[in-house]
Amino acid sequence: MKQPIFLIGYMAAGKTSLGRFAAKRLGREFIDLDKYIEARFRQSISELFALRGEEEFRKIERNMLREVAEFDNVLIATGGGTPCFYDNMAYMNERGVAVFLSCSVDIICRRLLVAKIKRPLVEGCTPDELKEKVTTMLAQRIPYYEQARYTFDAEEYDKATALAMATEQLRSIVDEQ
Repeated sequence: MKQPIFLIGYMAAGKTSLGRFAAKRLGREFIDLDKYIEARFRQSISELFALRGEEEFRKIERNMLREVAEFDNVLIATGGGTPCFYDNMAYMNERGVAVFLSCSVDIICRRLLVAKIKRPLVEGCTPDELKEKVTTMLAQRIPYYEQARYTFDAEEYDKATALAMATEQLRSIVDEQ
């Protein structure tokens, strides 16, 4: 059984982009934790937040993280907040290989502004409000993210060459395991 790979980082850091790209090349199943939750609960993340509140959503997220981590040969892109609640970060480090995708506030904001997917925690923000909110939230979350065994620079993950290089980094990490 191959240990799961967990991609963590702030929203729009490139977890899904790298995850899809790398999973194919590494022969792993790709699981986007948010999409998995949406499929299981038949509600969007925004609806779950609105109907159940963040605290209840985080409990669901914790349970679903543990469920998918039991699957064999998976690469999991977590939600941006996943590592920051309960013992999720410690669990990911114990269960598999956690990789923090590090990205600057400016790049994150640019990606969020052009993204087709609306994120519940930043929905309806002006560009200035978005930058302020991302700066604040990222500062709160960095201590959790930095607990990952590995950190990748995700600034260029909108380019195939950067994704290919990151995939090779992942390959060398999992080959060492």
